[in-house]
Amino acid sequence: MRNSWLIASREFMERWNSRSYKIMLILGPLLILLFTYFLLKFGDQGKNSLRVLIADPANLFDNKITSHPSQAVEYLFYDTYLDYEEFRDGNRFKEFDAFVEINEKVLQNKTVKLFYRESPSLDIKMKIKFELERRTEERMIAEFTDLSIDRFRQLKQPLNVDFINVYDPKNQADNNRGWVGIFFGSLILFFIGLFGMTILRSTSKDKSNRVVEVILASVRSSDLMLGKIIGIGLSALVQLVIWSVFVVIGLFVFKEFIFTDIFDPSNYEGIQYASDIKNDILLNASSSRYNAFIDLIFHRINYGVILPVFFIFFLVSYFFYAAFFMAIGATSGSESDGQQFVIPIFCLLLLSFYAGFVAMYYPDSFLATFFAYFPFTAAMTVLVNVSTASSASGLVQVLFVLLILLCHAFIFLKIAARLVKNGILNSGHRLNLSTIWLWLKKS
Repeated sequence: MRNSWLIASREFMERWNSRSYKIMLILGPLLILLFTYFLLKFGDQGKNSLRVLIADPANLFDNKITSHPSQAVEYLFYDTYLDYEEFRDGNRFKEFDAFVEINEKVLQNKTVKLFYRESPSLDIKMKIKFELERRTEERMIAEFTDLSIDRFRQLKQPLNVDFINVYDPKNQADNNRGWVGIFFGSLILFFIGLFGMTILRSTSKDKSNRVVEVILASVRSSDLMLGKIIGIGLSALVQLVIWSVFVVIGLFVFKEFIFTDIFDPSNYEGIQYASDIKNDILLNASSSRYNAFIDLIFHRINYGVILPVFFIFFLVSYFFYAAFFMAIGATSGSESDGQQFVIPIFCLLLLSFYAGFVAMYYPDSFLATFFAYFPFTAAMTVLVNVSTASSASGLVQVLFVLLILLCHAFIFLKIAARLVKNGILNSGHRLNLSTIWLWLKKS
């Protein structure tokens, strides 16, 4: 093992002293932060004007929402019961952008449902919410109390307005957190592809310039294999950790110094109301409502769970795939041979992207379950499941998937060790499946 660590140190320092490696240490997190900046900056691009149809069969609101209507939101009343499916599919309702259902129990349960065709902007959502809330308060005062409006508003509770896509009333297409899993899974695939090719090129280079012959005079082939995999993997891990530190610092800077108006509700200027009404709005408004990506990045991602899972599956998946790249580099007779045999591995990496989409949109399907246990796609699928907290994200199942991946990594490292032992000193031959099978049978 000591020899493996010596080779690992050599490989790590070779990467560390590379100019391109140091450039990517800075450029990589900057690109991620730049992408995040645009998500935060332009995350709210919904409709800025709405025609809203209000179904109020009990006439609770007396055909009135506000005494100061604006051009941004136009309210029209419908005096009979209307189902959201009828609104969605009926031709006579196509001119309306949204539909509000006012049931007879709204004064008791303080809940209103708004079905939209296209997602409104945050300004419009806030405006509709608080106009409906103010009107509900006025009706509650007239119906149930002898209090003045000001006194009642001191005792009030906020109105719950559920904004629902009329084409997806159960919100089944809200997969924001699933994209988080795909992002982390893509990072794993990116680093595996990048540093896996580094393993292949390093091995092929050592074979072509005969350096490997000198090394194998002092160490075993298995020590050489582990040394290369560990050293290059350590450089990948260091780069990943440095990226993580820079991204965390960048997100902190975004929150504290750049997007202070978004994170601080007291700076929100999107609603035009009198000062007393605006203060009332801000007291009941959460900063997470201002931007869906802010809500996702700073509130909805459970970093305490997904980051440990990410790093664990990154390490295990790296060793699993590194065995393939090392075996190809050690057994190929030329660099072009190695590149041809890498194509199936990259096809399997691309399959992981498909597995991520299946896990996100069909988490309970047989295919999603299969991809979760299939070692080539396990990392991506598990990260999507953990990020969405779907049925496949239970701790026991994640540990079971990890155990399967560990076993396969160990098996393929053993296979790669045999191929390296029998093929590392061979060159100038044509690599084919029969040759690989012959070397596998050799002890």
